[in-house]
Amino acid sequence: MASELLDMIIVGAGLSGIGAAWHLQSLCPGKSYAILEAREHLGGTWDLFRYPGIRSDSDMYTLGYNFKPWVNPKSIADGPSIRAYIEETARENGIDRRIRYGQRVVSAAWSSEHAYWTLEVQTVSSGAIHELRARFLQMCTGYYNYAQGYTPEFPGRKKFKGTFIHPQHWPEDLDYSGKSIVVIGSGATAVTLVPALTDKAAHVTMLQRSPTYVATVPGQDAISNRLRKFLPEKLVYHMARTRNVGLQMLVYRLSKEKPQVVRRLLLMQARRQLGKHVDMRHFSPHYNPWDERLCAVPDGDLFKVLRSGRASVVTDQIETLNARGITLKSGQTLEADIIVSATGLDLQLMGGTKLVIDGKAVDMSSTMNYKGMMFSDIPNLAMVFGYTNASWTLKADLTSEYICRLIKHMDKVGMRQCTPRNHDPEVVAVPFLDLASGYIQRAMEKFPKQGNKAPWKLYQNYVKDLANLRFASVEDGVMEFSHPVHRQQHQRDRVTA
Repeated sequence: MASELLDMIIVGAGLSGIGAAWHLQSLCPGKSYAILEAREHLGGTWDLFRYPGIRSDSDMYTLGYNFKPWVNPKSIADGPSIRAYIEETARENGIDRRIRYGQRVVSAAWSSEHAYWTLEVQTVSSGAIHELRARFLQMCTGYYNYAQGYTPEFPGRKKFKGTFIHPQHWPEDLDYSGKSIVVIGSGATAVTLVPALTDKAAHVTMLQRSPTYVATVPGQDAISNRLRKFLPEKLVYHMARTRNVGLQMLVYRLSKEKPQVVRRLLLMQARRQLGKHVDMRHFSPHYNPWDERLCAVPDGDLFKVLRSGRASVVTDQIETLNARGITLKSGQTLEADIIVSATGLDLQLMGGTKLVIDGKAVDMSSTMNYKGMMFSDIPNLAMVFGYTNASWTLKADLTSEYICRLIKHMDKVGMRQCTPRNHDPEVVAVPFLDLASGYIQRAMEKFPKQGNKAPWKLYQNYVKDLANLRFASVEDGVMEFSHPVHRQQHQRDRVTA
């Protein structure tokens, strides 16, 4: 019995996957599709992470979809609010009925003869394997391993008698009232956790190996909240979205062109909010702004708890864990009832799905990224990968729109396969991402490359992507369109001749 054949299979029912489904329904009505989700709930990151204070580090006017206004007064939103927004989007548009939960994609094999993917899908609850076929595959799985986060091998970890946690797996029943907590790390998760935990903890210490740039952003958009009283919701949303996109791009560009100016401004802001009793060396990184992602704190909540004494920062390296806490290389000991390892993510491409093209296994590290979404010599497959210097969804929306343009173009010209091909000898392969963050650097050897020029270069620039993905022709001389029936007929003609 032949397996089910769909026009599109979307893998992942998070922010990207629900958005991809909306765009497909709107721009390619009549196309059959399903969303495969390995977990039992939609929401992706915003359902998985349940640690105290979980929130976006991007404003919701740009992290929200381009088709659905964010109406909550919070600009920097908490996890439950974002999850509710995604759920509402799926429910309002009937997308929730297309989600198949508990379905993990193990592998995907492309047949050029038939121009479709055959997916090996595992039912998580039983382990049973079945097949599905799809003419196009859109991977909306994010960029990290949902099963586990990254935790270094801390010497003496087994000696520690308290509770050791990675934020990716926060215990629902954890009572941290009156506890001494050490949060290891200084990234977005750490700067979120520290102020949130001070609501009940006796004291929270953020232990960092090196400082990170931390910037205060408004928790609410006062201008937009005021304008809602007089203007239509969609207009207010798009005004705020345009403004914030411009601000994000301006800050990033200034950081790259005048890093010392941006550094002084960031440190000046931190110094003003921290007061005289917090050592500024804890907030003075040795790298330039945007060599690593900036950490945003709504209304300066991290600075407030540090100033109040409910939390503190220690910059040092770990010598060993002991029964009662952490011994540092300086000789200092941090006592802890709970240690939280906010040490980053385990990066994983496309949820760990193995790809095969016409019987040959694909090594993704040997491929080159095309327009930030497809890969050289891999047909009819796109991966949603958002911006590292702006909101994820800005790129996710553009990616989904472009895939719909590709599909419509193939229908128009009678083709069934689209494959990026690199025939330019001047294209030089460089790492997929240029951030210096540890969790990025650990995984880059497993990731595809990008090129040094378009369309292989990953620009991290919304305006350029808007022009290239929404308006430029899909017939760019790099994307190859084909049809298996036409190819087979050509081969038969040659044999006959």
